Amino acid sequence: MWWKRKRSKDAASMGDSGVVVSPVEPPNAHRNAFILIGLGGATIAAFGLAAIAGVFAPFFLGVVLTICVHPLRVWLEKRGVPRGIATAAVIIAVLALLLALGYALLVAFGQFGALLHEFSAEIAAFGQDVAAWLSSIGIGADEIDDAAANFDPAALLGFFGGLIGGITGVFSLLVIVFTMLLLMGMDAAFVPTLLRQLYPARPLVVASLVTYGSNVRRYMVATAGLGVAQGVLNWIALIILGVPGAFIWGLLAFICSFIPNVGYFIALIPPIVFGALVGGWPTVIAVIIVYAVINGVIQSVIQPRVIGKAVNLSQTITFFSVLFWAVVIGPIGAILAIPLTLLVRLILVDSNPAMGWIRPMLGELDEAKAVMAQFDAEAKAERIARKGGKPGGVSEASGKAPPLSSDEPSPVP
Repeated sequence: MWWKRKRSKDAASMGDSGVVVSPVEPPNAHRNAFILIGLGGATIAAFGLAAIAGVFAPFFLGVVLTICVHPLRVWLEKRGVPRGIATAAVIIAVLALLLALGYALLVAFGQFGALLHEFSAEIAAFGQDVAAWLSSIGIGADEIDDAAANFDPAALLGFFGGLIGGITGVFSLLVIVFTMLLLMGMDAAFVPTLLRQLYPARPLVVASLVTYGSNVRRYMVATAGLGVAQGVLNWIALIILGVPGAFIWGLLAFICSFIPNVGYFIALIPPIVFGALVGGWPTVIAVIIVYAVINGVIQSVIQPRVIGKAVNLSQTITFFSVLFWAVVIGPIGAILAIPLTLLVRLILVDSNPAMGWIRPMLGELDEAKAVMAQFDAEAKAERIARKGGKPGGVSEASGKAPPLSSDEPSPVP
């Protein structure tokens, strides 16, 4: 019948979303085997990185820090500073930042221990109240009562001590970071010349490396600057609200600013708990509102404008990368999730001309947004044409010709 012929014609030319689907694709008899081999290789690589996480994590941290301070070297050399002095200045600057952060963490950890000792009774009572509330709504009453009876607030000190140790590292980690910074700081002086030598043979690889360094630097520096502002504002707000340990929670907000999507909730929980201990529900609500305003404005409004297209990753991939790298190399993996994911993208996609087709799926959505805008404009013009009563000609409201009929393929590839 005629309607069946029309439907088959539409199906041959267009997909379900209205985009033209090419019926011809180069055959590959071993496609499934290649996919399985790739998944197997990725699994082996993940387990391998997990096995050497104690070495790989500080090594990659040193790489990221060296990339971030590279403009300081360039700035000094352009002003005639000898290369050796510029290298020493870069190393000293990074070490000074690390020492300052380490000192702040030690101070915060000491204050946190004193805070737990001071509020141990209140925290235990708070845990009992939460257990009673959970029991009242029928969630495992016996198990909750046993856990609440055995709850020891001092155990939190060991937990957070392990967490901070995982983030900042122990003595061996610091030795590795300092050594890598020293060696990479000296080797970085040759990188621009090496890239110029490599460019004639591998232009795409060089361009991808330069873009990776620029994107990582922009992301880390911008996130650090905005994280400092976020932590200071949270610190001041918590002091005004009278929440104990305001400095600790401000520092936690700064560290968690490097953890996309999840960091906000991690930084919010401790001030809520201690705010509830001293001020009850009004303080809890005030803390939630203050954090939502400060972090929402900085992370949702300012940060995307500052970073721009440095991180062309979708929200789903960003969230998964935080979970994945935290499992593979520990807590520091959550902080370095974006640089690590961008490195994987550099190796598999950016430096491979055959993989350009997957970029929109990873987060480069400029073309997709343009296509969606065109579809929306066509749908709006069609609605206006129907309301104007002239489906076959130019609508009075829009002054434009109506969109293509349903039996004509879309011109959008």
